[in-house]
Amino acid sequence: MSIKKTQHKASGKPGKKQKTRKPRKADLADKYDLYEKSVQSTDFEYEFVDTNFRRIRGRTATLLREDFCGTAQMCCEWVRGRKENRATGVDLDEEVLDWGRAHHIAALDDDQKPRVTLLLEDVRKVKIDPVDVVLAMNFSWQIFEVRSELISYFASVRDSLVDDGILFMDAFGGYEAYQEMEEKTKHKGFTYVWEQASYDPVTGHMECFIHFNFNDGSKMKRAFSYAWRLYSLPEIKEMLLEAGFSNVTIYWQGWDENDEPDGIFEPATKGEADPGWICMISAEK
Repeated sequence: MSIKKTQHKASGKPGKKQKTRKPRKADLADKYDLYEKSVQSTDFEYEFVDTNFRRIRGRTATLLREDFCGTAQMCCEWVRGRKENRATGVDLDEEVLDWGRAHHIAALDDDQKPRVTLLLEDVRKVKIDPVDVVLAMNFSWQIFEVRSELISYFASVRDSLVDDGILFMDAFGGYEAYQEMEEKTKHKGFTYVWEQASYDPVTGHMECFIHFNFNDGSKMKRAFSYAWRLYSLPEIKEMLLEAGFSNVTIYWQGWDENDEPDGIFEPATKGEADPGWICMISAEK
């Protein structure tokens, strides 16, 4: 990101050095780095996928396709996990894929690098050899706001899996998910701001933004923008089954003694009417 240059008027006093404004932190910060520090937890994702695939199928998954992969941090996490693991990341944003190559793939060792492939393609049309796992995280699959389009995506994912393959994805909801609101989370050196800017109850369409605020008063507004349809869990399950998956499991997060999410997701047939929740989903071919 370039630093803004500020023009100053001459003081009229020969030889006096002109003061230059110190660059703001928002001008210097890397939005992808901030996103990963705020939102992603690839060690959790790896453990969840690896453990539950083995629990369901009785074998170890080695071939992963990450849809809407962004910086491909999870792809790199996957190939570091085992020497047999291979990953393909798919995204339509060339800039974020280039960032992932420069920051994550470049950091892999010589054995790991060839086991990651990044593709600039539509997740509905990409053609690769069948994989054990397709991963669709961070709710990006909600960009398909027409029900038939989302079912078509799910069906294409099913076709891309091996015979006992599994789709893993996440979802969010709760009564606060329908509110127009901002939520702030402090991190070292910056504050992550999640804004639910608008929600239309007739269509289910919502617009959300991620902003970053810094302790020098500067702000990176709308670093990331999202236009989604907020689907309910019953809708998601019905669409996955309609797309041909044989079994769909919802994993509900527990709570610790301080009434905070404990990060442990267990299979569940019932949930709680929490103000805000995140759950995991598996769909078996």
